[in-house]
Amino acid sequence: MEIKSVFDEEFKTYGRVVGDYDYTELLAKLEEVSPKPMDSVIYIPGDEALEALPIYKTIRDNIYGGMPIQIGYCNGFNTKLNCFEYHRDSEIDIAADDVILLLAQEQEITDGKIDSSCTKAFKCPKGTAVELYATTLHYAPCSAAKDAGFRVVIVLPKGTNLSKPEIDVINPEDKYLWAANKWLLAHQDSAEAADGAVVSITGENVDIIDLI
Repeated sequence: MEIKSVFDEEFKTYGRVVGDYDYTELLAKLEEVSPKPMDSVIYIPGDEALEALPIYKTIRDNIYGGMPIQIGYCNGFNTKLNCFEYHRDSEIDIAADDVILLLAQEQEITDGKIDSSCTKAFKCPKGTAVELYATTLHYAPCSAAKDAGFRVVIVLPKGTNLSKPEIDVINPEDKYLWAANKWLLAHQDSAEAADGAVVSITGENVDIIDLI
Protein backbone atom coordinates (compact mmCIF):
# COMPACT_ATOMS: atom_id res chain seq x y z
CA MET A 1 0.00 0.00 0.00
CA GLU A 2 1.26 3.47 -0.89
CA ILE A 3 0.40 6.41 1.36
CA LYS A 4 -0.64 9.30 -0.85
CA SER A 5 -1.66 12.85 0.06
CA VAL A 6 -5.10 14.41 0.36
CA PHE A 7 -3.70 16.96 -2.10
CA ASP A 8 -3.20 14.24 -4.74
CA GLU A 9 -5.59 13.92 -7.65
CA GLU A 10 -6.69 10.45 -6.50
CA PHE A 11 -8.18 11.84 -3.29
CA LYS A 12 -10.85 13.67 -5.31
CA THR A 13 -12.72 10.37 -5.58
CA TYR A 14 -13.13 10.30 -1.80
CA GLY A 15 -13.32 13.94 -0.77
CA ARG A 16 -11.83 17.39 -1.03
CA VAL A 17 -9.58 19.73 0.92
CA VAL A 18 -11.63 22.46 2.58
CA GLY A 19 -9.33 25.46 2.48
CA ASP A 20 -9.63 29.21 3.09
CA TYR A 21 -11.20 28.97 6.57
CA ASP A 22 -9.10 29.76 9.66
CA TYR A 23 -9.00 26.71 11.94
CA THR A 24 -6.26 28.05 14.24
CA GLU A 25 -8.45 28.82 17.26
CA LEU A 26 -10.41 25.59 16.88
CA LEU A 27 -7.29 23.41 16.83
CA ALA A 28 -5.73 25.30 19.73
CA LYS A 29 -8.87 24.74 21.79
CA LEU A 30 -8.89 21.06 20.85
CA GLU A 31 -5.36 20.65 22.19
CA GLU A 32 -6.39 22.52 25.36
CA VAL A 33 -9.52 20.55 26.22
CA SER A 34 -8.95 17.01 24.90
CA PRO A 35 -6.56 14.19 25.83
CA LYS A 36 -4.38 12.31 23.32
CA PRO A 37 -3.94 8.75 24.63
CA MET A 38 -1.15 6.63 23.18
CA ASP A 39 -2.79 3.28 23.96
CA SER A 40 -6.32 3.73 22.56
CA VAL A 41 -8.64 5.86 20.45
CA ILE A 42 -11.34 8.07 21.96
CA TYR A 43 -14.27 9.67 20.15
CA ILE A 44 -16.55 12.44 21.41
CA PRO A 45 -19.43 13.38 19.05
CA GLY A 46 -19.86 16.92 20.37
CA ASP A 47 -17.74 19.08 22.68
CA GLU A 48 -19.19 22.25 24.24
CA ALA A 49 -15.85 24.09 24.26
CA LEU A 50 -15.35 23.55 20.54
CA GLU A 51 -18.94 24.36 19.67
CA ALA A 52 -18.73 27.65 21.60
CA LEU A 53 -16.13 29.08 19.22
CA PRO A 54 -17.09 31.54 16.43
CA ILE A 55 -16.06 29.06 13.72
CA TYR A 56 -18.97 26.83 14.73
CA LYS A 57 -21.34 29.23 12.94
CA THR A 58 -19.04 29.44 9.92
CA ILE A 59 -18.86 25.67 9.52
CA ARG A 60 -22.59 25.28 10.11
CA ASP A 61 -23.68 27.99 7.69
CA ASN A 62 -20.93 28.06 5.06
CA ILE A 63 -19.98 24.39 4.80
CA TYR A 64 -23.23 22.67 5.85
CA GLY A 65 -25.57 25.34 4.45
CA GLY A 66 -27.24 26.08 7.78
CA MET A 67 -27.91 22.49 8.83
CA PRO A 68 -27.52 21.70 12.57
CA ILE A 69 -24.06 20.28 13.26
CA GLN A 70 -21.92 18.91 16.05
CA ILE A 71 -18.18 19.47 16.51
CA GLY A 72 -16.35 16.73 18.36
CA TYR A 73 -13.06 14.90 18.09
CA CYS A 74 -11.26 11.60 17.58
CA ASN A 75 -7.91 11.36 19.38
CA GLY A 76 -5.36 8.70 20.21
CA PHE A 77 -3.01 6.26 18.54
CA ASN A 78 -4.01 3.77 15.84
CA THR A 79 -2.49 1.96 12.86
CA LYS A 80 -5.26 -0.48 11.88
CA LEU A 81 -8.35 -0.37 9.68
CA ASN A 82 -10.66 -2.49 11.93
CA CYS A 83 -13.91 -1.15 10.42
CA PHE A 84 -15.48 1.04 7.78
CA GLU A 85 -18.38 3.37 8.48
CA TYR A 86 -20.47 5.71 6.38
CA HIS A 87 -23.14 8.35 6.91
CA ARG A 88 -25.91 9.89 4.83
CA ASP A 89 -23.86 13.06 4.47
CA SER A 90 -20.33 14.40 4.34
CA GLU A 91 -17.98 14.45 7.32
CA ILE A 92 -15.45 17.23 7.92
CA ASP A 93 -12.13 16.18 9.48
CA ILE A 94 -9.69 18.87 10.65
CA ALA A 95 -6.28 17.53 11.62
CA ALA A 96 -4.46 18.96 14.63
CA ASP A 97 -1.63 16.50 13.91
CA ASP A 98 -0.48 14.69 10.80
CA VAL A 99 -2.78 11.69 10.28
CA ILE A 100 -3.36 8.90 7.78
CA LEU A 101 -6.91 8.30 6.56
CA LEU A 102 -7.83 4.78 5.41
CA LEU A 103 -10.63 5.04 2.85
CA ALA A 104 -12.69 3.06 0.37
CA GLN A 105 -15.90 3.63 -1.59
CA GLU A 106 -19.41 2.50 -0.77
CA GLN A 107 -19.72 1.41 -4.40
CA GLU A 108 -17.05 -1.24 -3.72
CA ILE A 109 -19.37 -3.12 -1.35
CA THR A 110 -20.62 -6.24 -3.13
CA ASP A 111 -23.28 -8.51 -1.64
CA GLY A 112 -22.77 -6.84 1.70
CA LYS A 113 -19.00 -7.43 1.74
CA ILE A 114 -15.91 -5.39 0.92
CA ASP A 115 -12.36 -6.71 0.59
CA SER A 116 -9.75 -4.85 2.61
CA SER A 117 -7.61 -4.63 -0.55
CA CYS A 118 -9.92 -1.80 -1.65
CA THR A 119 -8.45 0.39 1.09
CA LYS A 120 -6.48 3.49 0.08
CA ALA A 121 -4.30 5.53 2.44
CA PHE A 122 -4.02 9.32 2.37
CA LYS A 123 -1.92 11.58 4.59
CA CYS A 124 -3.73 14.64 5.93
CA PRO A 125 -1.17 17.16 7.21
CA LYS A 126 -1.52 19.07 10.46
CA GLY A 127 -3.83 22.07 10.06
CA THR A 128 -5.64 20.65 7.01
CA ALA A 129 -9.40 20.16 6.76
CA VAL A 130 -11.00 17.64 4.43
CA GLU A 131 -14.55 16.77 3.49
CA LEU A 132 -15.18 13.02 3.23
CA TYR A 133 -18.11 12.46 0.90
CA ALA A 134 -21.15 10.48 2.02
CA THR A 135 -20.13 7.53 -0.18
CA THR A 136 -16.62 7.42 1.30
CA LEU A 137 -16.02 4.57 3.72
CA HIS A 138 -13.80 5.62 6.62
CA TYR A 139 -13.20 5.05 10.31
CA ALA A 140 -10.76 6.19 13.00
CA PRO A 141 -7.73 8.07 11.66
CA CYS A 142 -4.29 6.45 11.87
CA SER A 143 -1.09 7.82 13.32
CA ALA A 144 1.45 9.23 10.87
CA ALA A 145 4.47 8.09 12.90
CA LYS A 146 5.18 5.16 15.21
CA ASP A 147 5.73 7.40 18.22
CA ALA A 148 2.98 9.95 17.49
CA GLY A 149 -0.64 10.13 18.49
CA PHE A 150 -3.20 12.40 16.87
CA ARG A 151 -6.03 14.81 17.50
CA VAL A 152 -8.66 15.34 14.79
CA VAL A 153 -11.74 17.55 14.90
CA ILE A 154 -14.78 15.67 13.57
CA VAL A 155 -17.78 17.63 12.26
CA LEU A 156 -21.05 15.87 11.43
CA PRO A 157 -24.78 16.64 11.37
CA LYS A 158 -26.12 16.96 14.89
CA GLY A 159 -27.06 13.63 16.47
CA THR A 160 -24.74 11.48 14.38
CA ASN A 161 -23.11 8.59 16.27
CA LEU A 162 -25.56 8.87 19.16
CA SER A 163 -27.94 6.08 20.15
CA LYS A 164 -29.07 3.74 17.42
CA PRO A 165 -32.77 4.08 16.58
CA GLU A 166 -34.93 1.01 17.08
CA ILE A 167 -35.77 -0.30 13.62
CA ASP A 168 -37.21 -3.36 11.94
CA VAL A 169 -34.66 -4.94 9.61
CA ILE A 170 -36.37 -4.59 6.25
CA ASN A 171 -33.50 -4.70 3.76
CA PRO A 172 -29.91 -6.05 3.93
CA GLU A 173 -28.36 -2.65 4.69
CA ASP A 174 -30.46 -2.25 7.84
CA LYS A 175 -28.35 -4.81 9.71
CA TYR A 176 -25.30 -2.53 9.42
CA LEU A 177 -26.93 0.35 11.30
CA TRP A 178 -24.77 0.71 14.42
CA ALA A 179 -25.70 4.17 15.75
CA ALA A 180 -27.64 7.22 14.63
CA ASN A 181 -26.61 8.00 11.04
CA LYS A 182 -23.80 5.41 11.25
CA TRP A 183 -23.63 2.21 9.20
CA LEU A 184 -20.72 -0.02 10.21
CA LEU A 185 -18.83 -2.79 8.42
CA ALA A 186 -16.45 -4.65 10.72
CA HIS A 187 -13.40 -6.83 10.23
CA GLN A 188 -13.49 -10.09 12.16
CA ASP A 189 -10.42 -9.06 14.18
CA SER A 190 -11.97 -5.83 15.45
CA ALA A 191 -13.38 -5.09 18.89
CA GLU A 192 -16.55 -3.94 17.18
CA ALA A 193 -17.07 -7.41 15.68
CA ALA A 194 -16.64 -8.87 19.16
CA ASP A 195 -19.35 -6.47 20.32
CA GLY A 196 -21.78 -7.68 17.67
CA ALA A 197 -21.05 -5.59 14.59
CA VAL A 198 -21.61 -7.42 11.31
CA VAL A 199 -18.39 -8.92 9.94
CA SER A 200 -18.35 -7.63 6.39
CA ILE A 201 -14.71 -6.72 5.65
CA THR A 202 -12.88 -9.66 4.11
CA GLY A 203 -9.13 -10.11 3.70
CA GLU A 204 -6.47 -8.99 6.15
CA ASN A 205 -7.08 -6.25 8.68
CA VAL A 206 -5.00 -3.44 7.15
CA ASP A 207 -2.18 -2.28 9.44
CA ILE A 208 0.11 0.58 8.36
CA ILE A 209 2.61 0.20 11.21
CA ASP A 210 5.41 -0.71 8.77
CA LEU A 211 4.61 2.23 6.47
CA ILE A 212 4.98 5.04 8.99
